[in-house]
Amino acid sequence: MRLLIILCFFTLISCATQKKEPMSDVGFVHLALGDSYTIGEAVNVDERWPVQLAHRLRKDSIKIDPVIVATTGWTTDELISGIVKADVEGPYDFVTLLIGVNNQYRGYPIDQYEREFKQLLDQAIKFAGGNPYNVMVVSIPDYGVTPFAKKKLLDADKIARELDNYNAIAEKISKLRDVQFIDITPGSKKAKDNSSLIASDGLHPSGKMYKMWVDQMYDHVFNNLSSR
Repeated sequence: MRLLIILCFFTLISCATQKKEPMSDVGFVHLALGDSYTIGEAVNVDERWPVQLAHRLRKDSIKIDPVIVATTGWTTDELISGIVKADVEGPYDFVTLLIGVNNQYRGYPIDQYEREFKQLLDQAIKFAGGNPYNVMVVSIPDYGVTPFAKKKLLDADKIARELDNYNAIAEKISKLRDVQFIDITPGSKKAKDNSSLIASDGLHPSGKMYKMWVDQMYDHVFNNLSSR
């Protein structure tokens, strides 16, 4: 049964990866590394948070294009492999990292997440020209409050506890490397009582929730790019 759930959750859901090399004539380029939460599973392209972020920045006269390297279902080790396969090169003007929910869902050892998250964040800093100020980590949202979790009879309290541990690791490592950490997890829990924050698949965030994420990270990103 657990295998069936994993297959339904990760394998049968459509996956996508977008790659584009930095181009100096298009303004800034944002490299977004992650999984389904970054590629925007079950929402329109313009509702993905990296795309919403770019649109809002453009309204404030900051021209930026997002480059998304993410696939639904990716764990930390799969993102590491995906970056290699996508032949990602830098430097990029801004780099974001959001990864780990699939490690937790599949029951991977948490020390594996810690080890591979360090590797990914160090790689993200390298992609940002070695400047940690140009990197941002986004926390993992709490999917335990979604209709999907309820339908599958998943333990919401257990999910919350485990994701808290994952996010604590990500925040600690981010701070040690002087990287900005954006905690969107508390806001993601609002989906428990607000169905408009959930996409049509009953699992992933809606465009409305992604907008909330952009609201949280916007000042940091704007201040970073406008100061150059």
